[in-house]
Amino acid sequence: MFDAVASMAALCGQCRLWRRAAAAAQLHSGVRCLSAKFDYDLLVIGGGSGGLACSKEAALSGKKVAVLDFVEPSPKGTSWGLGGTCVNVGCIPKKLMHHAALLGGAMKDAQKFGWLVPGQFTHDWSTMSEAVQNYIRSLNWGHRVQLNDKNVKFLNHKGTFKDEHSVRAVSKSGKETVLTAENIVIATGGRPKYPSDVPGAAEYGLSSDDLFWLKETPGKTLVVGASYVALECAGFLTGIGLDVSVMVRSIPLRGFDQQMAHLVTDYMESNGTKFLWKCVPTKVERMPKGQLETTWRHLESGQEGKAHFDTVLWAVGRAPETKALNLEKIGVEVNDKTGKVIVAANDATSVPHIYAIGDVAEGRPELTPSAIKAGKLLARRLFNSSTELMNYDNCYRCRRI
Repeated sequence: MFDAVASMAALCGQCRLWRRAAAAAQLHSGVRCLSAKFDYDLLVIGGGSGGLACSKEAALSGKKVAVLDFVEPSPKGTSWGLGGTCVNVGCIPKKLMHHAALLGGAMKDAQKFGWLVPGQFTHDWSTMSEAVQNYIRSLNWGHRVQLNDKNVKFLNHKGTFKDEHSVRAVSKSGKETVLTAENIVIATGGRPKYPSDVPGAAEYGLSSDDLFWLKETPGKTLVVGASYVALECAGFLTGIGLDVSVMVRSIPLRGFDQQMAHLVTDYMESNGTKFLWKCVPTKVERMPKGQLETTWRHLESGQEGKAHFDTVLWAVGRAPETKALNLEKIGVEVNDKTGKVIVAANDATSVPHIYAIGDVAEGRPELTPSAIKAGKLLARRLFNSSTELMNYDNCYRCRRI
C-alpha cells in the first residue's frame, strides 16, 4: 500500500500531497498516525533509569517517543554510554567492585577452613576494571536494543529547550536538529560536585564519575566526604588492599540514625580504613613525583595537617544537570538554592506539558527504583488514562513494580 502511495506522490511531485497520502495509508492500514503538529508524542531528555522507563512505557501505549542522552565528560575527561548514573557510575560498578573486595576476603577466610590457597595473592586493578567496564558496555548496548525493539528513537544528542514544545538537539560533532513534542520529560539526573573554595580540587581530584572508569589503580587514596557514596567507595578500595583515608567534616551518613552510622564507620576502621574526623581540606597540590599533597584544617583545634596521596576522591554531594537546558527561557521554575526543578505531585513543572522525574526533580529521593516507577506511572497518566501518583513516602515498595 505504501509503495502505491509513494508512486502516486512521486508522479505529482508535491511533498504536501505525499504527506497526506502517507497519512491516509497509515490510517487505512491500522497504524497510529501522529498529529502533524509535533514530531513526537513524548520526548525524554535524559537516558537514565527514570527516562528510559518512561519512554518505554509510553511506547507500549503506541506513542511515538524519542530519547535524548548525552554525557558531558567529567573534568578529567571521563564519559560513558546510555543508562544513566546507576548503570555507568553508580550502583552497578560499585556492586561489582564490592564483590571483588569480598572475594579477596573470602579467600583469606577460606584458608582457615581448609582451602589450600598457594602463596600470596594480590589484586590487579586493571583486570577488575576491564571486567567491570565490559559488563557496563554490555548494559549500554542492551538499553539501546530495548529502545529499538520498542520503536523508541534514541539520539546521542545534547538537548536544550528552544520553546515549550521544541528542543534543540546537538550531536557530538556539532550537528543540530530541532525536535518537537507534545509532551517533554526532563530526566537529566545529577553529577558530582567539586568544592569551589579548595584550590586544586577539580584540577587534581577525581569523583565517582572517574573512579569506576580508571584503568590503573588509584593507589593511596583520600576520600573527602562521609555520604554513602564516600563510605561505599572507601569500603571497596580498602577491601582490595589499598591504603584509604576518609575525611569527615561533621558526621557520617547525614540523615541516617547516628548510632547505626557509627557502627558502619567503626567496622570500617577495624578493617583498615583510616578516618580524619572534623577536618576540611584547604588545598591540593601536585608534587614533582606526581603525588598529591593535600592540606587540611581541624575544625575544633584549628591545627593544620598535611599528607601525600596518589588519588583524592571528592564525594561531597551532587548537583542537578539543569544549567544547560535553558529552562529560564521557557519559564520552568527551579529551586534557586538546589538547582532542581520544582514539580507538583504529578511530576508536572510550572510549564504545561513539561515534566521532571528522578534526581533532577525537587524533593524526590535520589534512588533508581523510585525513578523507574515514577517514569512508568507518568507515562501511564499521560497516555493510558491512569490517575495513579507515585507514592514517594513508601519508596521501599518501588522494586515490586
